[in-house]
Amino acid sequence: MINMKIPAPLSVGDKIAIAAPARKISQMELAPALDLFRSWGLEVVVPPDVFSSNHQMAGDDITRASVLQQLLDDDEIKAIICARGGYGTVRIIDRLDFSTFEKNPKWVVGYSDVTVLHSHIHQRCGVETLHATMPINISADAISRKYDATESMRRALFGEALDYVFPEVEEGRRGVAEGVMVGGNLSILYSLCGSGSSIDTDGKVLFIEDLDEYLYHIDRMMQNLKRNGMLKNLAGLVVGQMSDIHDNAVPFGKNAQEIVMDAVSEYDYPVCLNFPAGHNEMDNHALIMGRKVRLTVGEETRLQFL
Repeated sequence: MINMKIPAPLSVGDKIAIAAPARKISQMELAPALDLFRSWGLEVVVPPDVFSSNHQMAGDDITRASVLQQLLDDDEIKAIICARGGYGTVRIIDRLDFSTFEKNPKWVVGYSDVTVLHSHIHQRCGVETLHATMPINISADAISRKYDATESMRRALFGEALDYVFPEVEEGRRGVAEGVMVGGNLSILYSLCGSGSSIDTDGKVLFIEDLDEYLYHIDRMMQNLKRNGMLKNLAGLVVGQMSDIHDNAVPFGKNAQEIVMDAVSEYDYPVCLNFPAGHNEMDNHALIMGRKVRLTVGEETRLQFL
């Protein structure tokens, strides 16, 4: 995608809405996030069906798709915040009609399972989206503490500059790269391969992160992306948090970062490891998917959204 559509930045008084395309959420779990968003001067719409329950998910597929479709089509809603991840978005993606959304784009926000939406919207609609924290991760003290996760989300939504500099982030391979940022959860990217939602990564800066996976699963997924040509022509690679990763009784022999570096060892683009984004409630820095970035990896790492 060359000419990405950019949703309008939010202003005080705008309406945003909560959607639940995956795992279910309760009113109590959602309450701190509603307080935070209202403290930003936003009006928050919460469709009643967001609190539906169907085993693990926030209602059956028809219900979850219907809620999201209504919000995609509602011109008064300026951003859709996904309540949480888990699993379920892939079950409804082909039920959704993005034609109205394409004509009047709005911010779609979330991470983890919401990678399905980031990838599909990037590839099929050419609209920027926001990889950022979700209501399930927002605590009662978020208003007073201004955690990096929530404050960077606010800056992105209100059109303020995102320019991250981290002296402590681990370098995988030094260099400077520019390209459109794409990606998200590694497991989801892997699961979308071969579908109409799979992203074209050529010339782009790919971001990946994951949670609660075995090391050999990380290796299998990286090898799959490699065999699909998704790692060959990158401008750069940003590896976020690989959280709660497991090993087998017989050790795999490499940690998650070493597995990633092995998969891209024959290429020469810059690689940043342990970037503070992913499954970290306080430190999940917002990333604008579809926006051009400049990545610098050296004694310090800088990720600047252009």
